Amino acid sequence: MKDWRQTLVSKDARILDAIQVLDKASYQICLVVDPANRLIGTVTDGDIRRGILAGIEMSAPVSKIMNVKPRTAFPGGDSSALIALMRQHLIHQMPLLNAEGVVVGLAQLDELIGQSARRDNIVVLMAGGLGQRLRPLTEDTPKPLLQVGGRPILERILDGLIAQGFWRFFLSVNYRADMIEEHFGDGSRWGVEIRYLREDKPMGTAGPLGLLPKHPSAPVLVMNGDLLTQTNLPRLLEYHQQRRAQASMCVRKYDFQVPFGVVHLDGDEITGIDEKPVHEFFVNAGIYTLDPAIIDLVPRNQRLDMPELFTRARNQGLRTVVFPIHEYWLDIGRLDDFEKANHELTEQSGKWE
Repeated sequence: MKDWRQTLVSKDARILDAIQVLDKASYQICLVVDPANRLIGTVTDGDIRRGILAGIEMSAPVSKIMNVKPRTAFPGGDSSALIALMRQHLIHQMPLLNAEGVVVGLAQLDELIGQSARRDNIVVLMAGGLGQRLRPLTEDTPKPLLQVGGRPILERILDGLIAQGFWRFFLSVNYRADMIEEHFGDGSRWGVEIRYLREDKPMGTAGPLGLLPKHPSAPVLVMNGDLLTQTNLPRLLEYHQQRRAQASMCVRKYDFQVPFGVVHLDGDEITGIDEKPVHEFFVNAGIYTLDPAIIDLVPRNQRLDMPELFTRARNQGLRTVVFPIHEYWLDIGRLDDFEKANHELTEQSGKWE
């Protein structure tokens, strides 16, 4: 049974500690308190990801990112009014305080309305690539069926999504499509629904969305079929809604170190020298949430990649945002990535099962 007291942290706790509390306590919030348990702030998954975008290190104290003016309520109030307030402000947790500001409980929207963890959002898994960078492994086997840690890549992805409440899947297939369809079938083996978007030709990382048989009524989750990740995807959907976005792209930090001293010049005069500087970027992580309005921008039976779809969305005045991820993530695009995945899953098998 969950205990809200597990969410309590001090203002000196590290952001990394808060991440561990969020994962362990399953409340999706940390309550930052003083020694008397008086509330001084809150930290949510969104606060952490905004901190990442701002360049704040995970070793910094939570006071650097906490919300110092969270919405709170008194215990024992009208639950219907509390539900309405939480829905109005798009929040799923609200601290309950006594008259002295001491935390005495934590209200959760899902518990108040008895909401099921089952999620009706469509998930599209892009599994039609040729896997050329993984040859010769993919000469007879499509990349999604290559085994990492003794199981096919795509099967691991599917299991992770099912564990997070998703059950409606479309697999985009092309190369060796028959093998993929034979392995996964209609999804009944996993207790889910699987259908297929069959590409007659390579259609890129967004083009297969034009093959969806029906116009979606809710945001669609799209994910490359060669990723191993523990990204919290329900939080991605929540973030997408909170940011009132039409398209959200998961991004990761990527550091690149120049292996030489970089010389800065003014004409032929040296103004400075940086020895092996490190440049930091945010890179596309291959996971997206797209509103139905974005799906409308995908032409039928034409090749289209995600960067171009996001450009089209911005040109239409639609809101596009990033969702920074800090969880485990590995793109199995090359042979050394494949070997790394097998090594890590062998070393940490209990973490993935």
